[in-house]
Amino acid sequence: MRTNIELDDELITEAMELTGLPTKKATVEQALRDLVRIRRQMRAVDNLEGIGWDSDLDEMRKDSRRFADWGLKGGE
Repeated sequence: MRTNIELDDELITEAMELTGLPTKKATVEQALRDLVRIRRQMRAVDNLEGIGWDSDLDEMRKDSRRFADWGLKGGE
């Protein structure tokens, strides 16, 4: 899809330098991909809210059974 947009020259130049991408088009497309990926990750984290965890991490660390498959004793 062809779209014409005005870009901040300094911002697009810096983005191109940081990404090493050769064109404004490639840089904008990469920025959009990154934005979508980050927002999807944020949504996934938000969806985890409320699930909670009710275990005791210190107790898990002391539990020697968790090392049984590795042939180690707790704390090693």
